[in-house]
Amino acid sequence: MTLKEKKCEPCEGIGQGLNLKQITNFMAELKDWSLENGHLVKYYNFKDFKENMIFVNKIAELAEQEGHHPNLFINYNKLKIELWTHAIKGLSENDFILAAKIDELK
Repeated sequence: MTLKEKKCEPCEGIGQGLNLKQITNFMAELKDWSLENGHLVKYYNFKDFKENMIFVNKIAELAEQEGHHPNLFINYNKLKIELWTHAIKGLSENDFILAAKIDELK
């Protein structure tokens, strides 16, 4: 089953973050995401603020459905998405599931 076919599972802070091999395997399923300071990150550029906000609202809807919420940094026509699981202080499969589903929105 691919990441985009999975559903985020509730995380209660139990367990550890993913190891390097798991992260590498999951990264292969994503489009243009990178790792920065242990977080999964993607940057977007839009025509204008309105186009940016339309996309951000799609992400918000998806995040609510999945029960997993990214950090979104909006600057007029630029967007930075940052994912990591606060409860385990690292990357979880949920981060990669949400990233793969965000890739499908654009």
